[in-house]
Amino acid sequence: MTLARQNKTIITCAVTGAIHTPTMSDALPYTYNDIATQAVDAAEAGASILHLHARNPEDGSPSVSPDDFVPFLARIKQATDAVVNISTGGSLTLSIQDRVKPAKTFSPEMCSLNMGSMNFSFHPLAKRYEEWKFDWEKDYVAGSDGNIFRNTFRDIKEAADTLAPHDIKFEHECYDVGHLYNLAHFLDRGLVQPPLFVQTIFGILGGIGADPENLTHMKRIADKLFGNDFQWSVLAAGRHQLGFVSMAAILGGNVRVGLEDSLYAGKGRLAGSNAEQVAIVRSILEGLSLEVASADEADVVLTRAVAGHVRHLVVGGRDVLRNGRLATLDLADLESELMARARKEAAVPPERTARDRRRREAVRRYYAENRHLTGSAPGRE
Repeated sequence: MTLARQNKTIITCAVTGAIHTPTMSDALPYTYNDIATQAVDAAEAGASILHLHARNPEDGSPSVSPDDFVPFLARIKQATDAVVNISTGGSLTLSIQDRVKPAKTFSPEMCSLNMGSMNFSFHPLAKRYEEWKFDWEKDYVAGSDGNIFRNTFRDIKEAADTLAPHDIKFEHECYDVGHLYNLAHFLDRGLVQPPLFVQTIFGILGGIGADPENLTHMKRIADKLFGNDFQWSVLAAGRHQLGFVSMAAILGGNVRVGLEDSLYAGKGRLAGSNAEQVAIVRSILEGLSLEVASADEADVVLTRAVAGHVRHLVVGGRDVLRNGRLATLDLADLESELMARARKEAAVPPERTARDRRRREAVRRYYAENRHLTGSAPGRE
């Protein structure tokens, strides 16, 4: 296993998810206002990526309807520069066609892509509660032991093909070692593009357990399969959250927290908000002398043009990157061509204009601070 060279750590916050229910915590956001407010607060606390699900604002039940995303997405984009990551796994029972609709509708910077089918259950939680706020909750939780979270090879390909014209970066969610090999299969076929953002997930009943040796094993296999062409991130469910993400950060990984993954802010203490969890993990990272990435810095890490990740890139018939080094020092020209390439397949929504401008500035700063990555074009002095 290799330790990743990483300048700054990306914090993702998964704001509400589709596992926990309103009875389990008063802090779990499910109204449009609460999701928006908690997402913005999490960004202000240090989260540079916001992983978002929608819920029915009347009873908190999970929703994949684009109509339930509109009210809070608009507020989040107006109030923060954080990278928006829309889930495509928002239901254990709906088809992949339904699950990708929100990402297809809104063309966010990122979306999740689950890399394999699995038993995905949280039914033991049903025994903890005698009274429920809403009628749907108990059966939903108790009945999860009968669910298969379907993500077949055909489903994954359909999701990737559907979203490819939107230039969306995938958060590849891997719940077990086999999912890493599934991802390598799609990478080899050219259906996903490096650098990958690999989210390794621990502690879900039906997936790999939250044992430290599993953390290092998943990292070792990812290194073997993807080399330098991936960014590694870690989340762990429930009580394992903070300990696991701390270990991951020490090993050079990025981290994910949020009320989707855990309702707690310490042993036996419910978190009061997503921002509280973000603030805790930020304090841990800074205590380890690790710097936290801003939204613009995360955007640079995620872009396909980061030197050292894309080893060879041809744009407009000429080399832009060769062997991980810039083939030209004309950054303005490079940036313009990259933006044109991103827009080739589909019209870019107006709301992306500001993000593109920030991305260009971030790319410029990145290369200014990393002159050792740049070099003359092959054959030139």
